[in-house]
Amino acid sequence: MNSRAVAVAALAEWRRGRKFADAILNERLRSCELPAADRAFATELFYGVLRNISLLDFWIGELRSAHLDHASRDLLRLGLYQLLLLEIPEHAAIYETVELASRRNRPLVNAVLRNALRQKANLQHEADGQGLSVRESHPQFLIDRWTKNFGAKETEALCEWNNRPAPIYARINRLKISEADFLSQYSEAEEVASLENFVRLKSIPEAALAAGHCYIQDPSTAMACRLLDPQPGDRVLDACAAPGGKTGYLAELMKNNGFILACDRDQRRVGTLRDNLERLGVTIARTVQHDWLKDRLKEESRFDRILIDAPCSNTGVMRRRIDVRWRLTPNDFKRMAAEQLCVLRATVPLLKPGGILVYSTCSLEPEENEQVVAQIMSEFPFLKLEEEKSILPFRDSFDGAYAARFIRE
Repeated sequence: MNSRAVAVAALAEWRRGRKFADAILNERLRSCELPAADRAFATELFYGVLRNISLLDFWIGELRSAHLDHASRDLLRLGLYQLLLLEIPEHAAIYETVELASRRNRPLVNAVLRNALRQKANLQHEADGQGLSVRESHPQFLIDRWTKNFGAKETEALCEWNNRPAPIYARINRLKISEADFLSQYSEAEEVASLENFVRLKSIPEAALAAGHCYIQDPSTAMACRLLDPQPGDRVLDACAAPGGKTGYLAELMKNNGFILACDRDQRRVGTLRDNLERLGVTIARTVQHDWLKDRLKEESRFDRILIDAPCSNTGVMRRRIDVRWRLTPNDFKRMAAEQLCVLRATVPLLKPGGILVYSTCSLEPEENEQVVAQIMSEFPFLKLEEEKSILPFRDSFDGAYAARFIRE
């Protein structure tokens, strides 16, 4: 298996629709022995095709009007991505891609890719005249709703943001290492000016992760934790905790003093949560499998602070969740809001009088953010909204996020 073969196999598996893109790619890369550079190239090809799939299919339609089988279309997407967007040299892009085709389909794939090379300037010109849904490969219903909510210019900036490869950020885990020692020990780390213990990295810091010195995390995730502002000695509920980035940060803010109950509804994710917290040196957390949609939590005493980082549509993190845009439907936003309200209704009674609750999502949609907050305030009038914050990628240059802080009067 080479990089292109891994990417094509991953595209075929993704097309069948049973798994998310990141899970597919991780499994494929684990099952083959590729050097680091080839693994990175396979990732670029697979994610690049998914990010640009509408544009690539537009070009395929310009080059061939006849029916295409799925395997040939995947290969043409891969080849056109290399030729027209990555601008990889002709020999490598065409020859290596054609080699992956079945013997019967090789003449077709070869002919279309060579035709694309001859018409490169015209294809680019034709694409520039298409709508945003083709140029930036986003479903039209998302473009329509974002245009209504943010404006046309901002929507175009958001789509462009979603198609950029995501940089690697990490939170320095001050339970195990100071910021100064981390920056001294890992010299490639660059400080993030707006947040004291976040760094930007050029590659995955395997040694630092294994030692528990950091956790891969976008700076936008810190907003909800800082709004919650847990203090040493507090009893804290992290209602939707896996995989554990926010839980680890809460423990750090508490100086590993107090108690955190960290819940998730999926048993496998609870295992991941437990492993991550152990590696980060978190000693005050208890992990529990619990589904808020099915049952109430039986706790003898209430919590000083509750964090609900609710499951959501993920529209704020589309550059990291590469295939989310192709999985969402217009009905998902109301469906997610219904689930989010269920979690809130189950957890609000667990908050002490005078306690703090933070509701957060990585969604940009009002149905999941402001409208959920308005509904929960209507149902629980003793909750006072103290503060709302949002991060918009096109405005703030970080992943999108929303958080609201309540106090129980």
